[in-house]
Amino acid sequence: MGVKGFVEGGIASVIAGCSTHPLDLIKVRMQLQGENTQKPNIPNIRPALAFQHGYVPPSQSSAATAIPRVGPISVGVKLVQQEGVTALFSGVSATVLRQVLYSTTRMGLYEMLKKKWSDPNSGGTLPLTRKIAAGLLAGGIGAMVGNPADVAMVRMQADGRLPSAQRRNYKSVVDAITRMVKDEGVTSLWRGSSLTVNRAMLVTASQLASYDEFKEMILEKGWMKDGLGTHVTASFAAGFVAAVASNPVDVIKTRVMNMKVEAGSAPPYSGAIDCALKTIRAEGPMALYKGFIPTITRQGPFTVVLFVTLEQVRKLLKDF
Repeated sequence: MGVKGFVEGGIASVIAGCSTHPLDLIKVRMQLQGENTQKPNIPNIRPALAFQHGYVPPSQSSAATAIPRVGPISVGVKLVQQEGVTALFSGVSATVLRQVLYSTTRMGLYEMLKKKWSDPNSGGTLPLTRKIAAGLLAGGIGAMVGNPADVAMVRMQADGRLPSAQRRNYKSVVDAITRMVKDEGVTSLWRGSSLTVNRAMLVTASQLASYDEFKEMILEKGWMKDGLGTHVTASFAAGFVAAVASNPVDVIKTRVMNMKVEAGSAPPYSGAIDCALKTIRAEGPMALYKGFIPTITRQGPFTVVLFVTLEQVRKLLKDF
């Protein structure tokens, strides 16, 4: 039963990840907007009083460095115009590996914990607090397993926005991981892992727990029968909850993983907190919700495809 949960979750996750990959790529590009305008070493940045009256963020102090922020449609159109249609699937091999490692682990563990912690006397249902706890634990473990693929995916998706001379030009996820180990050491595969773990815990707890909760509520109240309509409604609601909860951590994770560390020079960010502070000071607090529209645009369909596929796979494998 435990292995079956991993297989079902893995199949559904790979299908959902590949089908929504272009939206995820656009989200990453939007989250990196404005990053190059940050000036970490400018002396007039005040850590505790960044929003005091009269303070002008570095990104607003010079018209020459200001970059207009564009929406997801504009980002997608520009991406296709400059890099071609195939660029929408840049890093898809890393997405597949990430879903195999991360999502398979979290989905399988969540189902195992649900069955172990459920109360047989209450029809096998699980209280919301235990669902959240199961999601937090499963998401954290899954993130540690899948972090190398996550780093490779972010870099491959973001590579096209760099000048030609600065691009990494990874050929595949295997090439990306091999070169990262060779050029930056094995520890680079777990760069930003604390952020990945935090995000995965938030996403898994909010996404899986809320899906189960919404589904149970719809069935208990008799609004719909257990079918496609219930699965789509519950999964879209779960996707919205997951997007709201995880977007700030996702922005910081993307920037930390994408930063280029050159020998002999200090990295752009010393860690997650440093990245968050520099981002807020240079671009304002709402920068933590950059890419939210493509996030919810991607998270909604991803969650719908994930759970609808999962329910169908469960039906196919129910006799195994």
